[in-house]
Amino acid sequence: MKKFLYPGSFDPLTNGHLDIIKRASKLCDTLVVGIVTNSSKKPLFTVEERKMLIRQATENIEGLDLEIVDFSGLLADYVRENDIACIVRGLRDVPDFMSEMPRAYTNQYLYEGFETMFLLTDINHSYVSSSAIKEILYFDGNIDGLVPENVLEYIKQHSIRGQQK
Repeated sequence: MKKFLYPGSFDPLTNGHLDIIKRASKLCDTLVVGIVTNSSKKPLFTVEERKMLIRQATENIEGLDLEIVDFSGLLADYVRENDIACIVRGLRDVPDFMSEMPRAYTNQYLYEGFETMFLLTDINHSYVSSSAIKEILYFDGNIDGLVPENVLEYIKQHSIRGQQK
């Protein structure tokens, strides 16, 4: 069974993330969405909230075999310890590629069997990032169409505001 890992903060889950989840899941038997803890960032949502929101946003995707996990530490260690065939990274633009390429090489250095697959983000989501969503929320801006409907409703119900950088 071939398992791919799509790691990220997913804070919050965006429509760009959801697009990558849908597309990557067609390339493997099981897609693992890995919520990575980044100690240098103050999260908008708890890990449990992010898991719930991802589960809700993906529950109606036909044929999706999805696991949602959280972890910290070296990505190469997680891949090795969990029999992951490949990690998936979404690329929005050239700066994304420039920051992801050295990470991919570093991970190959740390674990010889490490493979990274880059998927180009759908053009309709190429300008959307979790950081941008947080900034828009901080200034009470409109994020309709940028995040899945369940995420939007959760943000409205809980009066969540983003943090300024």
